Amino acid sequence: MIEPIYSNEFLNDKRLFGDPEADEFIQQIFADTEKKLQLQQWMSGKANLDGLNQLKEIYPGFLFIKNAGQLPTWVNQKLLKAGAVFFARHSEIIMSLLGLLSLPYCYTAANGAMVLHLSERIRKQTTKRLYDTAVFVWEVMGPDAFGNDGNAYKEILKVRIMHAAVRYYTIQSGKWDNSWGVPINQEDMAGTNLSFSLIVIRGLRMLGFSVSHADQDAFMHIWSVIGYLTGLHKDLIPADPKMAQQLDAAIKHRQFRISPHGQELTHALTDHILQINTSKATANDILGLMRYLLGKEVADMLAVNAPELPGYKLTLIRALNLLKSFKPEPDPGQKYRAAYATFKTQNPELSKIN
Repeated sequence: MIEPIYSNEFLNDKRLFGDPEADEFIQQIFADTEKKLQLQQWMSGKANLDGLNQLKEIYPGFLFIKNAGQLPTWVNQKLLKAGAVFFARHSEIIMSLLGLLSLPYCYTAANGAMVLHLSERIRKQTTKRLYDTAVFVWEVMGPDAFGNDGNAYKEILKVRIMHAAVRYYTIQSGKWDNSWGVPINQEDMAGTNLSFSLIVIRGLRMLGFSVSHADQDAFMHIWSVIGYLTGLHKDLIPADPKMAQQLDAAIKHRQFRISPHGQELTHALTDHILQINTSKATANDILGLMRYLLGKEVADMLAVNAPELPGYKLTLIRALNLLKSFKPEPDPGQKYRAAYATFKTQNPELSKIN
C-alpha cells in the first residue's frame, strides 16, 4: 500500500513548527523596549521607517531579514508575471472570493482559528483587520510587486514578523493549549496559503469563469513564492495542482470541524460583508452564494444560515461570468491600478496607501 504524501505523521510533525528565525527575532527585540518601539514604528510605516532597507539597517545579523528581498532559486519569472496578469483580469471577483470563500474556509480549521479567536483582532476590529488582509493581497499581486518599485517583499516580511509576534503573545497569554500545536504552525500556514490560491481558483470555476491550466499554474506559483517568503517549509509547497488538492484534502480531513470560535469569526465576517454591501443583492443572496461556494458541509459547520441560492440565479451568474472570461481585456496594469484605486476609495483610512 502506497503511503499518502501528506500523512498524519508528517502533518502532526508540521504542527510543532512555527517560524524559528522570526520567533527568535521577536523574543530578542521584545526584550528591548527601544528596539521594540522601532519595530512597531516600522510595521506601522511611521517615523520614515517604512522601507525594507531601513529594517535591515536597524536589525543587522538576522538572516531572514537580510534575505527578505530575494526570490527562491526555483522561481519562474514567466509564471510570476502571468499570475499577476491573471489577478489583474479577475481582481474584483478574487477579492470578493476572499470574503465569501477563502477566509471562512480557514475558519473551519478549528485549532488554527483559535489563534484568531484568542487575539480578538478579527472579532473586535473586523473591518480594519479584513482591510489589512485585502491590502496585503493587492500589494503582493501588483504587476511589478516583486520588482524594484514593488511592495511585495516589504508586505510579506511584515506578515512574517506579525505572525511571530502573534505566536509570542498567544503563548504568553497562558490560554493556549499545546495539544493544538504551535500557534500559526506550518500546517495552518499551508492551509491558509491554499485557501488564497487553490481555493480561489476553485471558486472562480464554480462561478462560471473559464480558468485555463496555465492561468491556474501561474496564479498558484505566485502564492507558492509568497508562502516560501513568509516562512512556509518547502515540503508544504505543492509542486502541482494535484499535490495541492491532496494537501487540501488532508488538512480538511484532519482539521475541519464545528467550533464555536469558527462560527463566531464567520459571523463577524458576514456581518461586515452585509454592512458594506452596496449592490442590489439581498442578505439571503449573499449568504446563499457563500453556502454554495463553501459547500453544504463546511457552511453548516460555520453556521452560515441562509436559503440555498435558487438554481436560476446560479445559472445566470455562471453564464455571465463565462462570457466575461472571453471578453477582450484592457492593459492589465491599467486595470489593476483602477481596481485598486476603487478599493481604496471605499475606506478613507486607506487613502494614505500608495
